[in-house]
Amino acid sequence: MTSQDSLSFPRPPGDPKADEERNRRTVAEFLRLEVSGGLLLLIAAAVALVLANSPLDDTYADVRDHHLAIPALGLDLSVGHWASDGLLAVFFFVAGIELKRELVAGELRRFDTAVLPVVAAIGGMAVPALIYVAVNGVGGGDQGGWAVPMATDIAFALGVLAVVGRHLPSALRVFLLTLAVVDDLIAIIVIAIFFTAGLDLWALAGAVAGLVLFHLLHHRGIRGWHGAWYVYVPLALAIWVLMANSGIHATIAGVAMGMLLRSVPGPLEKESPAERVGHLVHPYSAGIAVPLFALFAAGVPVSGDTLSSLVSEPEPLGAALGLLLGKVIGVLGTTYLVARFTRARLSPSLTWPDVFGGALLAGIGFTVSLLITELSFADAPVLEEQVKAAVLAGSLCSAAAASVVLLARGRRHLRTAAGGGDGDGNSDGDGDGDGDGDGGPGGQETSAPSR
Repeated sequence: MTSQDSLSFPRPPGDPKADEERNRRTVAEFLRLEVSGGLLLLIAAAVALVLANSPLDDTYADVRDHHLAIPALGLDLSVGHWASDGLLAVFFFVAGIELKRELVAGELRRFDTAVLPVVAAIGGMAVPALIYVAVNGVGGGDQGGWAVPMATDIAFALGVLAVVGRHLPSALRVFLLTLAVVDDLIAIIVIAIFFTAGLDLWALAGAVAGLVLFHLLHHRGIRGWHGAWYVYVPLALAIWVLMANSGIHATIAGVAMGMLLRSVPGPLEKESPAERVGHLVHPYSAGIAVPLFALFAAGVPVSGDTLSSLVSEPEPLGAALGLLLGKVIGVLGTTYLVARFTRARLSPSLTWPDVFGGALLAGIGFTVSLLITELSFADAPVLEEQVKAAVLAGSLCSAAAASVVLLARGRRHLRTAAGGGDGDGNSDGDGDGDGDGDGGPGGQETSAPSR
């Protein structure tokens, strides 16, 4: 911003155009802050819960469930699904950009570090499913909801981390981001295999062809994004529409396009296309897409009967325990075993208590868990509401427990950094390395423009 500002023509004080431009930049920079996006998300989720459990609950439900159809494109989605499938694709696009950059030049560029969050995601999905099956096997419940506690809500998990994890190593965010993306991709595959009535292979093939064209244009054809937005934006929308019509959750299109962007600057470039586009799109993701998604995703009605079912009915009990306990056991246990018996290792700036806090955050289910609940118990509306309340309870308890742990860890890292450090040199976000003596991934990650 500074170099661009210095080259712009000065405007007289009080110039309305200058004031408008300055205000626009200020808002955009505010929304680029992780904590700002996290706070907006949590506020929107709180508003949704209040609306869903107030005299305005019918109005809220009517708005959320109102269908907006575009017949020419084969789309007939409710407002809630437009938010979760459409707006959230913008967030996944930004997440894909970040993940690609970490794989190429950040924490995950070494295989022995990148493998841990991947296996943690797998363990964090298998153990909650096994806990649900065990609880319902003993209690004689419906085993059809085995996939409900498998998913981690990437938007909510990273939002909570942004609010409570200011002084934590940046490697924890990378670990959680990778885990959550892999988790969501596996969950989407599970939905496609077990809960999708039909898969439109022609639409899927069209989406894949669109992604190939996106890659070719970006790497071999039209390089610039600013000057060629009229090419890339319509192409991105077409890919999203085709993915939505294929029967696969449309947010996967956002991840795929984000990871296809080139994350290494070219010979004549000051920054890579991934950095430039991520910097442009992030304010829209943090300030519009994610809060609106939360506003329609978190509105779960809660009553005394649904809360009492958490301990009296096996289905909601299995879902809640799967999120609260299963995720911690699966993520932390798998990560420890792989690090203990293979050459894989944690980032030097991370400790096991940090991973424990991240594992608790992985228990925030919300969106995909609620979607699987609707698909699993479509013929049992009462049970569906009970399990939805269990997902909400398990997610809130996981978020609360993670906040306590991560705030304590943040204070510990802050004291360590203030006292000279013992390897947590990047815990205060100053980008001075990870203490491993080689200016390693922690230093590179924090020194590069993160947005």
